[in-house]
Amino acid sequence: MTYLAEIDVMTRREILDPQGKAVKLGLHNLHMDAIDNVRIGKHITLEVEAETEQQARETVDAACRQLLANLIMEEYSFTLKAA
Repeated sequence: MTYLAEIDVMTRREILDPQGKAVKLGLHNLHMDAIDNVRIGKHITLEVEAETEQQARETVDAACRQLLANLIMEEYSFTLKAA
């Protein structure tokens, strides 16, 4: 069965996010002062072929831990659904 994974990778809260800070400054320059605490991350979609949903979850989790996220600086979460 094919599963679709939607993965979000974000810099940990305690790590400075210079890209988010630059976007926040740009938004304030556009007089959007109500926007605060901008964080920039990655959104990844992928398809996984697996016999069960549990196997698909394990595969996606392994991909995140081993390649898609730098666990020292980033956190990840994902959703999984049948494609």
